[in-house]
Amino acid sequence: MIPVSPQPEPADFDAKVRQPGLKWLATYGIAPNGPVPSKTKIEAYWTHSNKALWEAYGGVCAYLAIYFEWVTGASSTDHFVAKSKDAGQAYEWSNYRLSCLGPNRNKNKYDDVLDPIGLAADTFVLNLASGEISPNPNLNKLAAELARKTIERLKLDSPEHNRMRLNHYYLYLQHKHVQMLKQLSPFVWYEAQRQGLL
Repeated sequence: MIPVSPQPEPADFDAKVRQPGLKWLATYGIAPNGPVPSKTKIEAYWTHSNKALWEAYGGVCAYLAIYFEWVTGASSTDHFVAKSKDAGQAYEWSNYRLSCLGPNRNKNKYDDVLDPIGLAADTFVLNLASGEISPNPNLNKLAAELARKTIERLKLDSPEHNRMRLNHYYLYLQHKHVQMLKQLSPFVWYEAQRQGLL
């Protein structure tokens, strides 16, 4: 995971997502600044902005920091503040994080994951010989614990994730195409550059 810069909401977001969503909440007597009642499934107006979210963030997953194609169907909108805890945030662009399906599922409604938007640089580091991710050893105790919890919650250090990052780096080593690595795997590119390996 690397820092993500917030992107402006689409011009039609208010009309397509926010206003219909708030109207739906009002119709069912759900306070926009409170939790969603148990067993209530709120209307998914945010799906109208799914492709715009993918486009705004260049197809890069906020949590894995990898590029994925829209046509793979792997895109999902993560509500950073869980919609079950704050109904109105279900319809706020600033609360959306572009995510691959896996990290979104793993994060679920938990709030122990660091936000890629506003993340301090170099919070996480990579071992490019193994693909393993870990908290930066220079972090203070609290920041290191938050980074560790994020890795655990999102399963970022699973063998599959490590192998994926390693494959991206090996692909670079075979072709020496820096721009390709930057587009395909921004976190691997950043770490390779930081470590003087590009």
